[in-house]
Amino acid sequence: MKLIDSHGRSINYLRVSVTDRCNLRCIYCMKQGGLEQKEKAEILTFEEIECVISSAVKLGITKVRLTGGEPLVRKGFISFVEKISKISGIKDLSLTTNGSLLEDYAERLKSAGIMRVNVSLDSLKPKKYSEITYGGDIQKVFKGIEAARRVGLSPVKINVVVIKELNDDEITDFAMMTMNEDLNIRFIEYMPIGSTDLWNDKRYMPTDKMLEILNSLGTLEKIGSTGHGPAIYYRLKGAKGKIGLISPISNHFCSSCNKLRLTSDGRLRKCLFSDDEVDVRSVLRTANGNSEEELEKLLLHAVQSKPEKLNLDALGNPIARAMSEIGG
Repeated sequence: MKLIDSHGRSINYLRVSVTDRCNLRCIYCMKQGGLEQKEKAEILTFEEIECVISSAVKLGITKVRLTGGEPLVRKGFISFVEKISKISGIKDLSLTTNGSLLEDYAERLKSAGIMRVNVSLDSLKPKKYSEITYGGDIQKVFKGIEAARRVGLSPVKINVVVIKELNDDEITDFAMMTMNEDLNIRFIEYMPIGSTDLWNDKRYMPTDKMLEILNSLGTLEKIGSTGHGPAIYYRLKGAKGKIGLISPISNHFCSSCNKLRLTSDGRLRKCLFSDDEVDVRSVLRTANGNSEEELEKLLLHAVQSKPEKLNLDALGNPIARAMSEIGG
């Protein structure tokens, strides 16, 4: 079965946030004035998340990515992955992590069924990394990346949110990592998410400016996109790895969008840049044994009501929910 939305797009990808909690506090992701985390009762149980994923797969979802917050901080996560990996119909099960706990979990994640990982890393400089994350230890991330590669969680993709006057001076350093290592370094535009305390339009850098910097490094071959992913890939001459550019603002990819998002508090989000959400938690907890049928109705409704394009009138008008609440 295929899920086709009202604009003719095939929807086969579900991003699932299993927690809004994180052991880091990246400056563009989580509000700094207080934790403002959901109460435990507001967060979906693993059993409830499994129910949503199972219903989604029956309708045509084949790719599932587990995110947070930081998914590895949630107790019982490995057992949950083992159950999800056994759902018939999932062809791609992946994880997004900040990498700080990955060294300890990489082998177990691989054994449980995770196929590949994306690691969020916004600086290669220990002091700056600590400032961006409010105390993170970059050496733990480096060890986590190596552990992921060692056990075969590949390709390892490193996601870099580029913020002007913060880490744009490191674009060259990140890119040069691909010369000798089979890594996918992906530069992502800083996005207006999480209200004005997390967003400053003066610090936004479009990917065409990033590309100018990358072109200064020498011959840059354009590979294009892979699958239905948002990144446009390039390779430096002689490099083992690839460089990706993701441009949700300057050159958005709405026409090929193939995903839904499930937040940790049980909301289906049809578009990253819209706070219009579908409440599935209520159905899970009040359906009196008919949750599967009701879930399928909600999933179909979410797909059919996906907007044609992002609702972003101006960079100065960020959406309300922070990225830690939505799921990275």
